[in-house]
Amino acid sequence: MNNILQPVPTIAPFSRPLYVMAKPTGSLCNLHCKYCYYLEKKNLYNAQHSTMLMDDRTLETYIRQYIEAQTQPQVLFIWHGGEPLLRPLSFYKRVLELQEPYTRRGYIIDNSLQTNGTLLTDEWCAFFREHNWLIGISIDGPQELHDAYRHYPLASHNYSLSSLLSPLSSFHFPLSSFHSVMRGIRLLQKHGVEWNAMGVVNDYNADHPLEVYHFYKEIGCKYIQFTPIVEGRSAENVPMVRPFQYARFCCTIFDEWVRHDVGQVFVQLFDATLACWAGEPPSLCSMCPTCGHAGVIEHNGDVYSCDHFVFPEYLLGNIHRDTITSMMYSKRQLQFGRDKYERLPHQCKVCQWLFACNGGCPKDRFCQTADGEPGLNYLCQDYRQFFAHVAPYMDFMKNELLHQRSPANVMKWTLE
Repeated sequence: MNNILQPVPTIAPFSRPLYVMAKPTGSLCNLHCKYCYYLEKKNLYNAQHSTMLMDDRTLETYIRQYIEAQTQPQVLFIWHGGEPLLRPLSFYKRVLELQEPYTRRGYIIDNSLQTNGTLLTDEWCAFFREHNWLIGISIDGPQELHDAYRHYPLASHNYSLSSLLSPLSSFHFPLSSFHSVMRGIRLLQKHGVEWNAMGVVNDYNADHPLEVYHFYKEIGCKYIQFTPIVEGRSAENVPMVRPFQYARFCCTIFDEWVRHDVGQVFVQLFDATLACWAGEPPSLCSMCPTCGHAGVIEHNGDVYSCDHFVFPEYLLGNIHRDTITSMMYSKRQLQFGRDKYERLPHQCKVCQWLFACNGGCPKDRFCQTADGEPGLNYLCQDYRQFFAHVAPYMDFMKNELLHQRSPANVMKWTLE
């Protein structure tokens, strides 16, 4: 496929699910992770919305409009942050109350929540288990690797909501958050809550891929997502992965996984890559030809084009003035989605790996091609190295799928 210009992808906006991730606490968080891209969002709202909490009117309007915007009966709510568990359990019980009339009308409603895990209790976990919530836990590996950048403020806020909303206190927390997270994971396991791990790949843990991967397996994690740290707007002091570091990280873990864990451990990057190889839509939006179907709603009802584009120029409107349907299917948002392909440099459009990479996330496209054309992804060389490395295995697993056999047969094939 080298040097063959790929056809322009088309957007059929009503043919795929629409997501609007909710931020019920805005950017409020009890941790202060060095690489967090969302803590700075408080600067958008401090003057006007000091509490940064989603009120009941906004919550009711969001749930109603979000369900009405769907084109299919399956509806997934995603609760994110900041740290969404800074809202009390009563808030999420209210969520279920507001969703319940729609389930009686035939909607199939699921909820997922991404948390740092430090505030989990037996009561929280019993609630999640009873109502079948999927919980994502942010954890970057064993203690030394996790605590490098994921920690409590040294001398700032108490983790209670009241102190997060008040002037700085003199309360001191230990730097480490690892043991609090592990306590939360054990509580999830105790109550039988379905959970997955989201690991941020940074300039430190990227040098220890097998330590990270083996750690996830040791704590019983079967579903793993990796997110590389890449920042173009405010990269100063951000522990970004270095060129080729992310490729080595992914390839090393892949070699371990493809020989021992296919069908037992599910790594989102590997599953999404296989989907691309098989001509199916990948689960990672960064690997899709176009985007724009996954927005974000802030605590006050403001809707933005994407979680990584919460900037004034990407504000689509507010649910108290507009509808989610009108904003997410607007010409402006549809163009945002098309730009993912249309703004690709020529080097990408003739690349043999375009079918799998699709230029990566637009937020990471702040480099130049060899010809000086802007719009190249910071991780371009990493993706090229990764796809070249996994290609023989992906070819084999794709063939197994085509013949209705298990892709896990690749493990035996690697031994031949």
